Amino acid sequence: MNDQTIPDIDWKKCDELVPAIVQDADDGRVLMLGYMNAEAVEQTLKTGRITFYSRSKQRLWVKGETSGNTLSLIDLAVDCDRDTLLVQARPAGPVCHTGTQTCFGDTAWPPAGFLARLDRIVAERRSAPPESSYTARLLAEGPARCAQKVGEEGVETALAAVGEKREALDEEAADLLYHLLVCLHSADSRLEHVLRVLIDRHSNS
Repeated sequence: MNDQTIPDIDWKKCDELVPAIVQDADDGRVLMLGYMNAEAVEQTLKTGRITFYSRSKQRLWVKGETSGNTLSLIDLAVDCDRDTLLVQARPAGPVCHTGTQTCFGDTAWPPAGFLARLDRIVAERRSAPPESSYTARLLAEGPARCAQKVGEEGVETALAAVGEKREALDEEAADLLYHLLVCLHSADSRLEHVLRVLIDRHSNS
């Protein structure tokens, strides 16, 4: 259930149907474009599952109702002209019926957005067998082992910052970020929680 209120959309201006741009709430990529009428907006807010109005079938349809590749609502906002929606969502599986991650193909992640993608991959590894990957094995070993790796990588990053070339620092910092993500998930946290703390701090500064 989503506690958002229905946005103030100028339905008459747009002939009772508004374009809805769907954006990945984590990595920022544009996932698809759909259309919503008032009932689709209400259903989306009520269920938390992105619901569109199909112009070809002349009915409501829930994204993933047949494929299982749903879109979970994170946020919904109307633009300044009140005739277009921006829908932030979290996808479960490929968004496009062709199997690509977005309806515009497998578009590149923005650099910062890839960190969110990596966070999602680490989350998926929590339920994988330990022997399936290094990440799954680390997670299976528990928070203490993950914390140890963060400490080791932190020291190596600090040493690279004062004594080596930039390329070495970049490599060590990448290792540190990766192991920090693993440590967060091992301790039942995730990148989103950390970013929320930073956002709150920035808002209060």
